[in-house]
Amino acid sequence: MSKKILILSGSPRKGGNSDLLCDEFMRGAKESGNKVDKVFVRDKKIAPCIACYYCRNNDGKCAIKDDMAEVLQKMIDADVLVLSSPVYFYSIDAQLKAAIDRTVARWLEVKNKEFYYIVTMADEEISSADTTLACFRGYADCVEGAVEKGVIIGNGVYAPGEIKSTQTMKDAYNMGKNV
Repeated sequence: MSKKILILSGSPRKGGNSDLLCDEFMRGAKESGNKVDKVFVRDKKIAPCIACYYCRNNDGKCAIKDDMAEVLQKMIDADVLVLSSPVYFYSIDAQLKAAIDRTVARWLEVKNKEFYYIVTMADEEISSADTTLACFRGYADCVEGAVEKGVIIGNGVYAPGEIKSTQTMKDAYNMGKNV
């Protein structure tokens, strides 16, 4: 059965390592007949949440007028969410964190999702991705009916494109193929 997949590429570098893994995941998922949409978060205008709670009294509409309403609707409509970020000081990057925080406007509508996580980092030690994964899992814990389906960690890569020569590229493709 075909699924609607939304990939949120939090990489601040187009063609960066985590973004390339997103593309491989997407290639595999499309080849399996799924409908895939990738949002390169850096290209969207998404301000951080200001905790004004305007959304509570206005049917989930946010007081901030930017691209987040469009992204949030895609998240609500998707069957599968892929969250991707490079490790920044053992956490996710600011671009993706802002998008996640802004889901508060309609967070109860983001439900029954399969989650996949893609993480890249210069560090060789896999455990250095733990806090980044905890951020992703913390968000999923707030999503009713969320199910974690897979994790890709590209470790030991820093320079853009360095991931291309690794097994992790094949792993991302295969994970997308098997959604």
